[in-house]
Amino acid sequence: MTNVPSRMDRLDQYVRSENVFPIYELRNAKVQLAIVPDLGARIISLKNLATNREWLWHPPGQMKLFRNRFGDNFVLSPLVGVDECLPTIAPCDWQGRTLPDHGEVWSEPWTFDKDCWKRGLIKTSIRLKISPFDFERTIELSDDQVRIHYTLTSRSEIDEQFIWAMHPLLRIVPGDQLILPASTRALLENDAWLDSLDSALPDLKCFKLFARPVTEGAAAICNKFTGDRIEFEWSPAQNNTVGLWLTRGGWHGHHHFAVEPTNADHDALAEAAARKHCGVLPAGGSASWQVRIRLGP
Repeated sequence: MTNVPSRMDRLDQYVRSENVFPIYELRNAKVQLAIVPDLGARIISLKNLATNREWLWHPPGQMKLFRNRFGDNFVLSPLVGVDECLPTIAPCDWQGRTLPDHGEVWSEPWTFDKDCWKRGLIKTSIRLKISPFDFERTIELSDDQVRIHYTLTSRSEIDEQFIWAMHPLLRIVPGDQLILPASTRALLENDAWLDSLDSALPDLKCFKLFARPVTEGAAAICNKFTGDRIEFEWSPAQNNTVGLWLTRGGWHGHHHFAVEPTNADHDALAEAAARKHCGVLPAGGSASWQVRIRLGP
């Protein structure tokens, strides 16, 4: 199925803004995806063209896109769609470094690869300011799937620990239900609020759970009324944890859900590294991994 890349310098389809950031779109007959490289390579739209469901969440009202300063609190961001968290989620001090909220890459512009763009791929990369890492992400469409390939390379002369987490904020609509493998469900406690996302109300109106170590890298949301479905799939050998986040007004009044493939069962790198529950790159080494997102039915 042919992918059609396009660049939009006008934001009317997504947002009106005083600041115009180039938006790059991939689409085929089934899936449409849009990215803003200047804003942390944020994915701002992921739409099932067969059902016209937009899966990605943004705050109520018209979507707003704007640039952040490095080190900003994440709540001050546009809070739109999918970010990448690296090398931490929660702010912390680690090996003499003060790591910002939700990591170093969401608030920075990424380099956009124009040659890959001509081949129907969206390849972006960033050199981290504090941590000695180079990070690269390539996205392509294949039928009803979004295939995302990541590569992390160390510039350090010693072993370096890191947390990576995909951070997709998803819209909740009536009928949405979370589908997990039985082996993943068995790892969770206090998970009754996950049974019906559209009506669940966890303690404090927001909650995050981690399941580790997962033996099946899979999670999905299926709508019992419409049949709409989004599936996440990844290798548990590369990322053996999944984070599940739900806010029903408890986090700054927002309502959304996130499925977060990751390599750590704590948001702070300092805590995860102390427990040896995070990624480790050898001196000058690199690691690659993939996530596949399928839109159905």
